[in-house]
Amino acid sequence: MLPETKRFPPYAAAISFPLQRLYMSCKDVFKGVGTVPSPTDVQKLCSILDGMMAEDVGLSRNLQFFKTRGVVGETPKVACTTIYQSEKFSLCIFFLPANAVIPLHNHPGMTVFSKLLLGKVHIKAYDLIASNNSDDSTSPSQFKLASLKADGVFTAPCDTSVLYPTSGGNIHAFTAITPCAILDVMGPPYSKKDGRDCSYYRDIPLDALPYKGPVMRGEESERYRWLEEIEVPKESEMEGIVYMGPQIIETSSS
Repeated sequence: MLPETKRFPPYAAAISFPLQRLYMSCKDVFKGVGTVPSPTDVQKLCSILDGMMAEDVGLSRNLQFFKTRGVVGETPKVACTTIYQSEKFSLCIFFLPANAVIPLHNHPGMTVFSKLLLGKVHIKAYDLIASNNSDDSTSPSQFKLASLKADGVFTAPCDTSVLYPTSGGNIHAFTAITPCAILDVMGPPYSKKDGRDCSYYRDIPLDALPYKGPVMRGEESERYRWLEEIEVPKESEMEGIVYMGPQIIETSSS
């Protein structure tokens, strides 16, 4: 999902204690493929991320990125930078100009912590509904039933959101209302060779397709959508930038 990087106007390089503490805790929390952090470990990371500010990763509203002029009629391009990445976890920042979009996408086998550092963003998130029937006769084969987990506007500072491999809104989309910066902690990171590639979707109202499951009406039916996997959308293209903020001091594993 992450693009190649290029140079970008530098942040103020320094050592950030909150960032270093986050890195050290991630090393303890993320155990590798096939594992999910315990509730205690989730709370541990959330408590660190909830207290983090944009300055802890070298950001301010004066960054040139937030002054970028978009092309009229085109969706602004998202940029991203990787602070740190290993086989077990990654720390990345996504920069969204106003009106920029990260389309509906998934995080296969991953636990993701998202912290909105700057700005105001609309988030829509779904979980797939597991079928108890092997032939899944309640839905057309190319569509998957999903339940809505989030559909609202978030403004920094706000609490960290957490999604899990099969719950918490594993399939989500972002639309920037103002310029935004989002810090993501992902464990394990995306990896095509390990089968953790990013897939994209479009959502379709429940009543737009035949449905043989339990009858749902009114507000209940509004919580469900069909998700159709689509080709990689143009809006998903990102500009990679080199991270030049406060540095992490790597430590060897014990």
